Amino acid sequence: MPKMKSHSGTKKRVKKTASGKLKVSHANRAHLKTAKSKSSIRKNRRPKYVKTPDAKRMKKQIQK
Repeated sequence: MPKMKSHSGTKKRVKKTASGKLKVSHANRAHLKTAKSKSSIRKNRRPKYVKTPDAKRMKKQIQK
């Protein structure tokens, strides 16, 4: 049976922290910020972590 390949799209978007959590970036950060509220822009600066049910599936995708 061949080896399982890791999902290259997930590898590019997800970082694994030292504690084992999965860290992802927020959406709506790139451009057209004048239309967005200042509070939403500030909130998007903070790190976003994947919830546990999704993290279990995503960890399988980024395994090597």
